[in-house]
Amino acid sequence: MSPFLPAKAMVFAAGLGTRMRPLTDRLPKPLVAVAGKPLIDHTLDRFAAAGVDMAIVNVHYLAGQIEAHLAARKTPKILISDEREKLLDQGGGIAKVLPLLGPEPFFLSNTDAFWVEGPADNLQNLAAAWDSEKMDILLLVAAAAASVGVDSPGDFNMAPDGRLTRRPEREAAPFVYTGVAIVKPGLFEAETRDIFPLAPFFFEAAKTGRLFGRRLEGLWFHVGTPQAIEEAEKKLARGGI
Repeated sequence: MSPFLPAKAMVFAAGLGTRMRPLTDRLPKPLVAVAGKPLIDHTLDRFAAAGVDMAIVNVHYLAGQIEAHLAARKTPKILISDEREKLLDQGGGIAKVLPLLGPEPFFLSNTDAFWVEGPADNLQNLAAAWDSEKMDILLLVAAAAASVGVDSPGDFNMAPDGRLTRRPEREAAPFVYTGVAIVKPGLFEAETRDIFPLAPFFFEAAKTGRLFGRRLEGLWFHVGTPQAIEEAEKKLARGGI
């Protein structure tokens, strides 16, 4: 039996990118370049290298630019989910395309972060750690202290078996969510709302003991502001990458 690898990914590219202004006044955030490559290409190249077949990319702000940029991409195959008329938030964006995602667990990814690989492919490692019997959601997490562009007290604590618990209020936690996960589509099947966030599904899975994490090997960069881009590029240049 071959190792499990989700065939499909949901890639979030519909946000307004307000924290990235003025760069995003005329350019959608996923097309902002870091180290000479648009953020969305950092993401999609990782999925292509891991062997993912299809990426569903939602678009809203300056959607035409993203569509034009992705038109020539061969791998993974791109399907556009058009949210021009109504921005659905991440949860709503997933619910809209459930028929396209199908019944199997899928990858999801933000487009305001990227990573330099360690000794192995992080997406393949994430897939190898997936266990449908005990997990509803599996997050790729990074050590907050060893990441670039992290300005929060962390998101989760992780038990030795990989189970995640939410950071208690007024405390720090060692791990941050990288924006990449494997998720069961069944979590969204009963939803009747058009617009709803994704994070509460993480927190509910944590409460029931069905939220797990896999630690990223390598170096993770969060690039939510123009200053963070500069910081990331300096770090990359010092590393000779």
